[in-house]
Amino acid sequence: MTLRAYAAVTPVRDELENLERLAECMAAQTVLPVQWIVVDNGSQDGTRELADRLASQHAWIAVTTSEATAAPEPGAPVVRAFAAGLELLRESVDVIVKLDADVSFENDHFERLLAAFDRDPSLGIAGSVCLERSEGRWVEATAAAQHVRGAVRAYRWSCWEVVGPLEPKLGWDTVDELKASIAGWRTGTVDDVRFRHHRAVGERDGRRWSRARSQGRASHYLGYKAWYLVLRSLRRAIDDPAALAMMWGYFEAVARGEPRHADDAVRREARRRQSVAQLPGRIAEARGGWSSRWRR
Repeated sequence: MTLRAYAAVTPVRDELENLERLAECMAAQTVLPVQWIVVDNGSQDGTRELADRLASQHAWIAVTTSEATAAPEPGAPVVRAFAAGLELLRESVDVIVKLDADVSFENDHFERLLAAFDRDPSLGIAGSVCLERSEGRWVEATAAAQHVRGAVRAYRWSCWEVVGPLEPKLGWDTVDELKASIAGWRTGTVDDVRFRHHRAVGERDGRRWSRARSQGRASHYLGYKAWYLVLRSLRRAIDDPAALAMMWGYFEAVARGEPRHADDAVRREARRRQSVAQLPGRIAEARGGWSSRWRR
């Protein structure tokens, strides 16, 4: 069965320029979405007004709001906005997409992404290759094996029914992949579909050390092994010294006895991926020598 019906949900907060660019990309798609739902999360720059104008021009665009925070934050606010968007779905779809505002892509982006789901009935969560600006060029950003970038993250609906709703905290985009894997779904990046990411991860909040610390706490919550977290932190610190704060956050969570994910199966799957047997692949992945992308 060919999958053609998809909907997208885009959380926005002060994204006027980005939303305008994304709207042009969406309107030019060779396969239009059944719905594109823009969820405003406290914009003050005219983003909401632009979204309302877009909705008045296109019947397939809808606008709603979600609870705002004092400042932009990763994790919970984005998840709440995504959930608010899903509440506006008017009809059933084959694929639901969590789509950030700060991206752009080619006109056949979603046609090709849907084709990937068609080719592999076991593909549950998929995304496209992320390109980011570096020294004036668009270059591919690396990602962990089986991981799908949160900026363009597509769920087959039958997989979504297993992994949803998303957990309103940092690490949501790992929990859903672990749940999908446990249920027998494949997750990964489709290597012949790309998107341009116009804002680097963490650039908006400008708090690299505190973000890394939060990632460390999230890793503890997910049941990560300590040695794996340390190696991961040290590897990332080669490119960004702030990554060392991941160790601070992780061991702070250990010392405080913070709770871990309530589902034993989720924690076991996370730790299975961090086994010694998986280490050679992880090292190659970190060096960019092993593709984490999904292929037929």
